[in-house]
Amino acid sequence: MHIGFLLPEYPHEKLPKAAGIGTSTKNLLKALVDAGIKITVFTYFQDHQEVFQDGKITIHKIKLRKYPVLTWKINEGIIENYINKIIKKDQIDVLEVVDWTGISANMTFNIPQVMRLHGTDTFFCHLEGREIKKANYNREKNAFQKADKIIAVSQFVAEKTNSLFAESKQVKVIPNGIYMNDFQPDITKRKVGVILYFGTLIRKKGILELAHIFNELIQKNSNCSLLIVGNDAIDAKEQRSTWEIMQEQLSEIALQKTNYVGKVNYDKMKELINEASVCVFPSLAESFGMVTIEAMAMEKPFVTTDYPWAKEIVVDGETGFLVNPKSHKKFAEKINLLLIDEEFASNMAKNARKEAVERFDIMKIAQQNIEVYESLIAKND
Repeated sequence: MHIGFLLPEYPHEKLPKAAGIGTSTKNLLKALVDAGIKITVFTYFQDHQEVFQDGKITIHKIKLRKYPVLTWKINEGIIENYINKIIKKDQIDVLEVVDWTGISANMTFNIPQVMRLHGTDTFFCHLEGREIKKANYNREKNAFQKADKIIAVSQFVAEKTNSLFAESKQVKVIPNGIYMNDFQPDITKRKVGVILYFGTLIRKKGILELAHIFNELIQKNSNCSLLIVGNDAIDAKEQRSTWEIMQEQLSEIALQKTNYVGKVNYDKMKELINEASVCVFPSLAESFGMVTIEAMAMEKPFVTTDYPWAKEIVVDGETGFLVNPKSHKKFAEKINLLLIDEEFASNMAKNARKEAVERFDIMKIAQQNIEVYESLIAKND
């Protein structure tokens, strides 16, 4: 079986910096390769044309050609023709396309298409209360309608996307996963009182809510500190550094107890998770929380958002705490409980690890995806 993936990003040194879609997809692709599946990735709108290997995965960089007019439309044709040529030459059986901006809307391929819902621009604009560009909405809806099969990373993103596009398509929900062996808890590394946030510093992830939450917490517990790890982003509303805005919203004492270290590599990130006492994820807009399952796998107690996608991952009070990020005092109270009641926090963390192993092991997740691909190939024969 040979599966192609059409992606805007992929984590590799030869490609631009990747975010959530790239990281979660790479986990899946590695697991598919481990299961004996051949994988080809097409990354579009790149700075130059190139084909290279990432282990057993073949990566095609498709160059963005710029024109005085109709740049998007002309590039659609270039991408379509290029991929069709590789499909024929390398005998690709199924093409998985990304939902973001509906890149496949006006493309035709002679093999089955799977669309994976990580969250369209339409979806995130809706959650954040922003206006969606009409062109993006139309492309995303057209691409969604023409896909032969839809996979969604959560029931929430499945139902919300169907609703936003006024559709009732059948959707197979398959969550993201991780290699559990890559996330080994070590309680001997734990540092007392360290609260860890990791992820992009962006408004929709609740990072500005976290400033107010930590202001509340530091009044209750002066022995704690906040560690922030991840890329800073330019805030969509104020057009300046989100970290800069956050510093302005932290109280004087909270700011003194806050340490922002920027982005770190994967191995260093796992060290920092092990060192943390409690993890926090106050996200306001998400389709699936990868950082949540990473913390669960590392056997960490955590407080996360009570928004719908998180309820599909976390059992409130058993594997983590679910709290509305805008309820700053309550969020702070739950963090403090995990800091001061170590036995309770330890039991919760063990439950979380057990749940992660059971539900989010990438090899189990990969098999669910393989079954979808096989069903499409059988139908196409």
